[in-house]
Amino acid sequence: MILKRTMAALAVSGLLLAGCSDSQKAEVTGSAPSLNISQQTAQSVIEQYADVAYATFEDALITAKALRVAVGQLVISPNEESLNAARLAWKAARVPYMQSEVFRFGNPVVDDWEGQLNAWPLDEGMIDYVDSSSYGFEMGNAGAQANIVATTELAVGENTLDLEMLTPEKLSSLNELGGSEANVATGYHAVEFLLWGQDLNGTGPGAGERPATDYAKGLDCTNGHCDRRGEYLLKVTDLLIKDLEYMVEQWKPGVAGNYRAELEQGSIDQGLRKMLFGMGSLSLGELAGERMKVALEANSTEDEHDCFSDNTHFSHFYNAQGVQNVFTGSYQRVDGSIVEGPSILEWLKQEEKELSDKAEGQLDNTRTALQAIVDSAENNNVAFDQLIAPDNKEGHVMVQKAINALVEQTTTIEEVASIMGINQLNPDNADHEF
Repeated sequence: MILKRTMAALAVSGLLLAGCSDSQKAEVTGSAPSLNISQQTAQSVIEQYADVAYATFEDALITAKALRVAVGQLVISPNEESLNAARLAWKAARVPYMQSEVFRFGNPVVDDWEGQLNAWPLDEGMIDYVDSSSYGFEMGNAGAQANIVATTELAVGENTLDLEMLTPEKLSSLNELGGSEANVATGYHAVEFLLWGQDLNGTGPGAGERPATDYAKGLDCTNGHCDRRGEYLLKVTDLLIKDLEYMVEQWKPGVAGNYRAELEQGSIDQGLRKMLFGMGSLSLGELAGERMKVALEANSTEDEHDCFSDNTHFSHFYNAQGVQNVFTGSYQRVDGSIVEGPSILEWLKQEEKELSDKAEGQLDNTRTALQAIVDSAENNNVAFDQLIAPDNKEGHVMVQKAINALVEQTTTIEEVASIMGINQLNPDNADHEF
């Protein structure tokens, strides 16, 4: 298992921009530029960006609460029906959350918080039992085989941690145990592993196959420690909800001193830069680079984002949808309603129609390329892990087409930024803060 942000991933994201000039890759320096968009219009666009963020995180919270109900029912009445319902609830919860990731880049309040919810890959042996013959983990990781479900004490160096009581706070404290980013005890992927178990199929068809009896009572329990496994599942989902409640509060309108108030009262230049940087960075360094190109180049299922559930196709699709949401100032909520308002695209249509048409076309190209990956998984049962298999040349072409579309989309986002008067966007520098 590799670290969440590998050197290979960073190298690939750099290679994706190999054709850029030095000035395009330089750090942001100097005084604020003279913007080509009016202050009033820009302010409205930034406020709509915050509205979209608020609605997206609120939906992530709503669906996480529905997930909690479903996992609660699984623990009470473990059977194939309740297990399948919990899995479907997890997949539904990923839809708004993956659209929220565009707000990570440029907004430290989101990026600093995100690791507890979406850190990956993870050394799953830290959480529960694994098939040791099919378990690759980070070399030297002392927590990689801790199996928290099966133990009430964990030795870390000269210290012994008391794990008798599994609380959200206790699980949170175990993240990056011993300094390893592969030690992930919380978040969507911890829940995913507890619902699906290891995917032992490699680049073959099929996801994890954890039996519902892993949560059964008494003699029906499989793989031991079923009550404690259920306790872990409930507590980690409780923490997910608590974390999302915090982020909803940060983007809620009319709250003095929260992050949204800071954004809306801040520099117009920096507000627009956060938006454009977020779209470019998620498109390029994160999605095209770390989540797709690295996995493809290495033919590595360890680098598949939703690797236990084989839900990666939807994760990639909704990441890209999040970029489109910011560009268009719109978001379709889980109840079907639409949040829409002033946007960069709307301004661009009035000022640079040719470029707006190009941008819309490239957003559509990305959507089409990622939809093909979704259709492959949902209609043909050929999921992302099979597409990146060493001998699947057609799959490689399909994934590479999506990567190329994301790279072209990012180039156009940089063009849009330049037209607005914002230069040196540096979308490949995913760790930049404003």
